[in-house]
Amino acid sequence: DEIPTVVGIFSAFGLVFSVSLFAWICCQRKSSKSNKTPPYKFVHVLKGVDIYPENLNSKKKFGADDKSETKNKSVMPKNSLHLDLEKRDLNGNFPKTAPKTQSSPDLENLSPKHFAERNKDSVSPESLKSTTSLSSEEKQDKLGTLFFSLEYNFEKKAFVVNIKEARGLPAMDEQSMTSDPYIKMTILPEKKHKVKTRVLRKTLDPAFDETFTFYGIPYSQIQDLTLHFMILSFDRFSRDDVIGEVLIPLAGIELSEGRMLMDREIIKRNVRKSSGRGELLISLCYQSTTNTLTVVVLKARHLPKSDVSGLSDPYVKVNLYHAKKRISKKKTHVKKCTPNAVFNELFVFDIPCEGLDDISIEFLVLDSERGSRNEVIGRLTLGSSAEGTAGEHWKEICEYPRRQIAKWHMLCDG
Repeated sequence: DEIPTVVGIFSAFGLVFSVSLFAWICCQRKSSKSNKTPPYKFVHVLKGVDIYPENLNSKKKFGADDKSETKNKSVMPKNSLHLDLEKRDLNGNFPKTAPKTQSSPDLENLSPKHFAERNKDSVSPESLKSTTSLSSEEKQDKLGTLFFSLEYNFEKKAFVVNIKEARGLPAMDEQSMTSDPYIKMTILPEKKHKVKTRVLRKTLDPAFDETFTFYGIPYSQIQDLTLHFMILSFDRFSRDDVIGEVLIPLAGIELSEGRMLMDREIIKRNVRKSSGRGELLISLCYQSTTNTLTVVVLKARHLPKSDVSGLSDPYVKVNLYHAKKRISKKKTHVKKCTPNAVFNELFVFDIPCEGLDDISIEFLVLDSERGSRNEVIGRLTLGSSAEGTAGEHWKEICEYPRRQIAKWHMLCDG
């Protein structure tokens, strides 16, 4: 009777030990995974709260003691792009390390008046004049003012942009007489860094207070960069309305003495003319025996500038319509930074009816924008009701089936 009891006791102790060992191993693996640095190229701080808290421990979220940070500080390569959230204060911002850094109060308590008073050295006289003396007629033509700050962290080789707020935006919704503004920011000329703020609903004076930190940018290259801010109003049912833009060349701006608070007037966007949309080379072939339409997107040339950088990242979306209803869609690959793209991509569409009388095909040339809605550069529609070269091209493929016919076409407004 005693032997089974002893065996049972030892078995119970063995089971408890095995479960404890398994739980300890799982905890060690989980803690090692949580300490890995997330591979983000920039940090986005929204009102002092990091948008990536799931991969960060409590120390990296809310800051830590300077002594512990110096012990745990890792060596950072010169040209590396990675996320380093150490030495973060309670508001989610990096402390200034330069000895000549100017101390400033919390940005949330600053009004546009304070911006103008504290930035007499950093803001041009024209900008100050435009913000202080405006007639009633000029105010109607004004698109508002953008307030932001620039800073460079020499210790971490990080360029920091804080989009504070915008004031006096025009109303893009005629019914509610308000707007749903947000801002897209691009670092030119390479367009590698494209970010945007959140959308603020029904306001003409949006307070964003969002910080974007870009790593791996040497201070010597700052003078060659240009900041492009695009102010838009969100539209749920159609394309977002462009309010205006702000272009900030960083040449001549000295960031060695700490954060610079700046404000600039929002200007109208340089709208392209319809005559300069570019051209598209298309080849079509109708197979009457198999009732298929072969479409080859060959080339695009003389595409207009998508933004102030002078280059676009074009691709072509092909939509097939039957009786004004889209039944199929295809798209080409994106060609980077070129106004003259070579695609050479073939698509085969099955035609649901006999003949091409109720068939039309639409070509949309778009500029690829990472993280935002792609912009339409130009449009081309081929069908029986099309006019000009588009109508002639469609008539030829109907009269000469099984023959591949290619033509250049002018793109119209998107």
